[in-house]
Amino acid sequence: MYATLAPPGQPWKVPHNKRMPERTVPQPLDRQQWQGAALFLASLFMFFVSSIILYFLYAYWRRDEPQAAMELPGMFLISTVALLGISVLVHKATKLVRRDRCSATATVLGLATVLSFVFMVAQGYSMWQMLQTPQMRNGFYQGVGSMVVVLAILHALHVVGGIIALGLVGARCYEGRYDHERHGAVDFAAAYWHFLDLVWLFMLAAFWSTTAGFNF
Repeated sequence: MYATLAPPGQPWKVPHNKRMPERTVPQPLDRQQWQGAALFLASLFMFFVSSIILYFLYAYWRRDEPQAAMELPGMFLISTVALLGISVLVHKATKLVRRDRCSATATVLGLATVLSFVFMVAQGYSMWQMLQTPQMRNGFYQGVGSMVVVLAILHALHVVGGIIALGLVGARCYEGRYDHERHGAVDFAAAYWHFLDLVWLFMLAAFWSTTAGFNF
């Protein structure tokens, strides 16, 4: 921890095994990746914002249809909890990789992958429940219920991409390819899942405000 004394006129020397850790500096490749990632997330953000705005307009136009009085499956809330859990885990992974704890990072990403499958199963069951309601059976294309299903499927397709990213990043982290200097892929995977989380929360709020609420 302390530098050793040196003769007058010579610089102090720090033992090699006692050097303080260098400050983490993003590599040039990481900067290039983040520029592309920022553009990618910005384009997705505009796409989902436009979709939610169009959903509100459609829901207002169809406000007198029977589907406007239908209830949302309670499983939507369970899938939301799973999605929030994924965000917590991937955020933890970004902290662990900066400490060169690759094995722990891979484990946390593996747990996030398991939760992502829980989310997909819950979403699939929720949409199946919606399709079994009388309002949906009597007119799938005649109300907000159909748009809820379409937007949920659209979000789920992007979740599939997030699952693939978790698997690839987790496997490479297990191989020791990331450390306190090279962790751009882990950070991007985390940012992507935070984005999916935020989009789903906005979607869920839109669904809740244009239907009869949740069915528990």
